[in-house]
Amino acid sequence: MANEKPMNISTFFCLLLQLFFIFNLARGELQMNYYGESCPKAEEIIRQQVETLYYKHGNTAVSWLRNLFHDCAVKSCDASLLLETVESEQKSVRSFGMRNFKYVKTIKDALERECPSTVSCADIVALSAREGIVMLKGPRIEMKTGRRDSRESYLGEVERLIPNHNDSLSSVLSTFDSMGIDLEATVALLGAHSVGRVHCVNLVHRLYPTVDPTLDPNYAQYLKGRCPTPNPDPNAVLYSRNDRETPMVIDNFYFKNILEHKGLLTVDEELATDPRTAPYVTKMAADNGYFYAQFSRGVRLLSETNPLTGDQGEIRRDCRFVNK
Repeated sequence: MANEKPMNISTFFCLLLQLFFIFNLARGELQMNYYGESCPKAEEIIRQQVETLYYKHGNTAVSWLRNLFHDCAVKSCDASLLLETVESEQKSVRSFGMRNFKYVKTIKDALERECPSTVSCADIVALSAREGIVMLKGPRIEMKTGRRDSRESYLGEVERLIPNHNDSLSSVLSTFDSMGIDLEATVALLGAHSVGRVHCVNLVHRLYPTVDPTLDPNYAQYLKGRCPTPNPDPNAVLYSRNDRETPMVIDNFYFKNILEHKGLLTVDEELATDPRTAPYVTKMAADNGYFYAQFSRGVRLLSETNPLTGDQGEIRRDCRFVNK
């Protein structure tokens, strides 16, 4: 031992650097091209499946985007939304109007044929949202992968964490803030309503018994034509779209509309008039490129909300059920 040479500073720091990388690898943090070696065609398969499904069922693209928010807003981006358990999150009233879950299986089956038990359902949620945005003529968003799947759903958390259609703007902003999404990105994410629709049951309170005075009068008459009764049958699926100009395109028309007091929900009106958010609304209405930049940033932040990684959770073979 007496002949051992002391470790020089350069060697010491190289060793520390190696340990740092090993530690972070063990943590399994999200990274770009996570499946580059384990399933090189994974992202391309998801893109192809989303594109095929879009041409067969155009509304799937909107579903993938909504899935991302509903999954990530409840504890973690972990595909808990997709579980069909007794306590499934899909059974919540906050999931009213959500659909196309069955087509997630189409995407998962294609991945399982290529790379069994490799690509998580949580990454399918994230990447299908990214590709859905492209099909809706929105921006292409670079997105990290490496999420793992929850072994449980959180029905009891959904109503606490997913905003109601008629929640106040302050409540909505608080929800996004709790996920680490700043004000500017939150305003941009609400621009996803550009391709959304609201069922009459959630907007008639602005029309009956008297019209909300903040609504444009001519637009209120149009909405009454879409929702002719104050007590609509939820099963009748009566609705109005947020954007009548480009209803299947993610663009800044949503912001133009709400500046003209043509938002469907109270929160739309508040977004355009509240001093915290109004400057961003005005800027996004005027500049679609700026909206796209902030929307892309918001989607990335949303998709990285508290994911399960490393040895947490599992990789489900069927997104509807935990592995046995």
